[in-house]
This record gives sequence, C-alpha cells and structure tokens, in this order.
Amino acid sequence: MNADQRYLELKINIPMDYQEMFISELTDLDFDGFEQYDTYLLAYVPANRFSDVSREEIEKLIAVQPVPCSFESERIYEPQNWNEEWEKTIEPMTVGEFFIRPTWKPVPTPDGCYLLEIDPKMAFGTGYHETTRLMLRMLSKCINTGMKVLDVGTGTGVLAIAALKLGAEYAFGFDIDEWSYVNATENALLNEVSDRFDIKEGSFETIPAEIHFDIILANVNRNMLLSTSRQIVNSLNDGGVLVLSGLLDVDEEAILDCEEYASLNLIDRMQENEWISLRFER
Repeated sequence: MNADQRYLELKINIPMDYQEMFISELTDLDFDGFEQYDTYLLAYVPANRFSDVSREEIEKLIAVQPVPCSFESERIYEPQNWNEEWEKTIEPMTVGEFFIRPTWKPVPTPDGCYLLEIDPKMAFGTGYHETTRLMLRMLSKCINTGMKVLDVGTGTGVLAIAALKLGAEYAFGFDIDEWSYVNATENALLNEVSDRFDIKEGSFETIPAEIHFDIILANVNRNMLLSTSRQIVNSLNDGGVLVLSGLLDVDEEAILDCEEYASLNLIDRMQENEWISLRFER
C-alpha cells in the first residue's frame, strides 16, 4: 500500500477460514491491503480506484460465498505507513517440518525444521491459511530428491521453495498477478533457491514445451482447478504426483467427477476445518 495515498476501507463480515480466497479475488479489483479478524475482513483500496462498478463486483463475490457474508461499512483513511501496520500482524509459525518466518522477525529456527523465509507482501501463501498448511504437509509425504516441480499459481512461491528445500532438483512457478511474480522472485532469492526456481508472470503458456513434471502443486480454487484440469494433467509425467487444494470439502465431488482428475489414482486426502487437499498419482 502506498503511504502517500488516501485509502478506502471496507469492512466485510466473513469467517476467517474463507478470507484468503476472498482476498485473492479482491486483489483483482485493485485492493492492496488487508487486515484479518475472526469474523470480518478489512480491505483497503486506493480511494481513486473504487467506483460503483467495484462495489457491484464485491456484492457479486459476497453473493457466491459458501457461507453467510455481508458488506458492513466503509470509510476513508488518510495517508499512513501501511506496510508497517500490516507487518505487525505476521508472526513466525511451524507447519510440519517447516518453520515459516518473515525477514523482519528473525527468530531462531526450531531444531529439525526447514526454514522458509517468506515476505508475503500481499501475495497468497503465508502459512496462515489451511490450504497452504495442507499443501506443505502433503508435500512432505511425496517429494523425492531430484524431482521437477510445477507450482500452479505460485503466489509467494512458498510451496516451490519448500519443495526445493526438501531436495527437488528444479521448480517452475507461474502466476497471473505481477505482484506475485515479483514477490516469489524476491522470496526465491531470500531462500537461496533462485538458481533452481524459474518464475513467470502468466499461465500454462509460459511452461517450456519440452518440460513435464514429477510433482504438480496447485493451491488455487475449484473453478480454476476445473477449467485448467486438462493443462494440469497433461503437464504431469507418468508416475507423477498431483497435489490439489484451495478446495472446500463440498468441492470434492466436483473434482473427483472431473474427467481429467478421474483418470488419475486418488491416494491421499487431508482436511483442516472445511478445507481439503487431495493427492493423486498418474
């Protein structure tokens, strides 16, 4: 968020478990700052970029949420140091064998943990959301030394970086959002894996035609997983592993009924609250 700009704050009533996916949609509407609470979300957008059309789009997003949500209030905020305020909310955390921390909180890494130094900067993938945690736990079960990894919708790059820390030979990640591309690139450098992690702004068209992958990580959302199922499965090597998340338990049937995913073998399922992760083998 720009410290020299006036911002509009919107308060949206939505449970914590559903906020990160909602945030990913709001970023497409020029929102670039968020504060998360148990029962509501504060979202910030430059005041000069918000219009009646923006409000209509938000109302549409609220209407399709799987839980009751509502728009409560809005107010103008004068310029302040937004990054400093936001950084106060990010804390180090342990997820399985990984210890995730931002650079501005350099606390010691617990014994036996792999350090993931991630500065989120509003890109998805902090470890705070159930889907990121599920993906990391699944990854620990199936990664082997020398694997080539595809990270679909890489966000902060945390999943690809974790795979490389566990011994993957190479990772390729893409994201349609420029801020994710920049953020993932910075995090790859922080974790000293940039020589093995190719990051592109775009989608499947950015993948070199000659490359197929031993493991594909896709933590996006149901609609994206369904609309890109053919590209995802076609990018997987024979004997390869596919890990999906960004899914609610009510989405599972649609994924399993999808022709491309049904051609694979479902070998594992994990759940945290309403969120699930599915692991397939080809």
